Amino acid sequence: MKKSKLLALILAASMVLATSGCGFTGTASSTAASGPAQSESTTKTSDGTITVYDTNEIRTMVQWAASDNNSFTILNNVSEGLYRLNEKHEPEPALAESYKVSDDKLTYTFTLRDGLKWSNGTALTAKDFVFSWLKQMSTDATNGYSFIMTDYIVNGAEYLDNKAKAEDVGIKALDDKTLEVKLKQPTPYFVRLTVLPMFFPLNEEYVKSQGANYGLKADNMIYCGPYTLATYDPASGSTLKKNDSYWDAANVKVSNVNVRIIKEQATALNAYKSGELSRVTLSSSDVPAMKSNAEFSSTSEFRTTYLQFNTTDKVVSNKNIRLALGYAMDRKTLADVILADGSAPATGLIANGMFGDGSKTFRELNSDITTFDAAKAKEYWEKGVKELGSAPAITLLTEDDSVTKTVATYIQGEFKKNLGIDVKIDSKTKKAKNQLMDDNNYQMAITAWGADYDDAMTYMDLWTNGTPYRGNYKSETYNSLIADAKKQTDDAKRLQDMLTAEKTLVADDAVVSPLFYRGFAYLTKPNVVNLVTHPFGPPIEFKYASLK
Repeated sequence: MKKSKLLALILAASMVLATSGCGFTGTASSTAASGPAQSESTTKTSDGTITVYDTNEIRTMVQWAASDNNSFTILNNVSEGLYRLNEKHEPEPALAESYKVSDDKLTYTFTLRDGLKWSNGTALTAKDFVFSWLKQMSTDATNGYSFIMTDYIVNGAEYLDNKAKAEDVGIKALDDKTLEVKLKQPTPYFVRLTVLPMFFPLNEEYVKSQGANYGLKADNMIYCGPYTLATYDPASGSTLKKNDSYWDAANVKVSNVNVRIIKEQATALNAYKSGELSRVTLSSSDVPAMKSNAEFSSTSEFRTTYLQFNTTDKVVSNKNIRLALGYAMDRKTLADVILADGSAPATGLIANGMFGDGSKTFRELNSDITTFDAAKAKEYWEKGVKELGSAPAITLLTEDDSVTKTVATYIQGEFKKNLGIDVKIDSKTKKAKNQLMDDNNYQMAITAWGADYDDAMTYMDLWTNGTPYRGNYKSETYNSLIADAKKQTDDAKRLQDMLTAEKTLVADDAVVSPLFYRGFAYLTKPNVVNLVTHPFGPPIEFKYASLK
């Protein structure tokens, strides 16, 4: 699975830096309860400081080596790309002030802003993007993300394989302010890719001058984002200070940000209550007691957990059996009662809020194609059993973490209640579970996918390769829809291809059965405003935050 590592970037809410209640295009499952506050303390902010936390160490500040959310959080706030996600999670001009697209939609020409500077006073030019992107498309990149460029940019893959020279790659600095990018095929979401840290610029002269020391300490880097890195300790955290050289410094309202490393959730909650943290993520067990707190909010992200059926298994190769299992699960109860952490019930494969046609989200356009219907479940089950000749034995493969085991146990109960069957749970480590799926040694499994970018294609092309991990699904109809969408220059036709493809995969062929969109519940101090976390892409944004 070539894209698996990019999940570390997209799963912003997996960090206990927590999430923001800001809405995004369409329907956000974000709530803020009213009622008496249970924690009246506020973070000490007389010096203009916001403090957040994460549970894992910051592994590296080297852009072409970074692959963890902590690193991406810091990089996203001390740097930025051509475009940046705004408070509504939409790309807006950042280091670029505008761009143009050729009629064939294969050439993008970006114009940079006037007077851009690195934090050391060096001019920031289009050549800094060329150097950075070529490095990400070379063997120097150790973060596993070369594909995010080589899949799209002309001769990018060839350059990575040492079969093309740098001058042959489809990225050129036409002058200091003009960057030209040539793509292999129309990619409507390309600008949304440029918000990712892999697309941030790097100054060649400075990087080479630092050699192996680049990124080891705060003093071994220069910055072009809203903040600079004042201190950096992988184990204990980092401090950020407002970057006065940033082009939009006038709109950066918080002067200082602390990112602490706190491994235990209970410790973090205590730190929040004592006023040491601006926000804390809640465990599911804490949610019921905190829902009436005025500081409580929740949100879901662009990540779908689903049942993957193995279409070559002698039992679940029967579509009626798959349909029965899909209809038998009450996803609303799963999300709202069992998980109770801000997760939302899945009504399709594509998560709530993902881009559709610009006025409606993809989910709104394709309606609810995953539903709970106990009567239909029983009807399809009886048909399937009749076709198989007898009631089959079924095993559910799952990971052994506490949340997934909770989900598996709930699903097991739903199958018992609504179908009268006893499904066995096979709980394995993540590595062992993935290996069993890769080896085609499973019937059905709980797995998940988080969006690489804000477009349905980040999900849809996963089922075109017919691998065991994707249930050995092979459909000429489905593949032709995805192939047409990838080359389609008419955006409306491309969208229709993907809407039809989702219905084909989930409703018609019942290859996957979506369960829930992962979410998080949290508390935020009342004096902290607009601390944004995106449902995809770079995790947490400090640029838009302010303090009352």
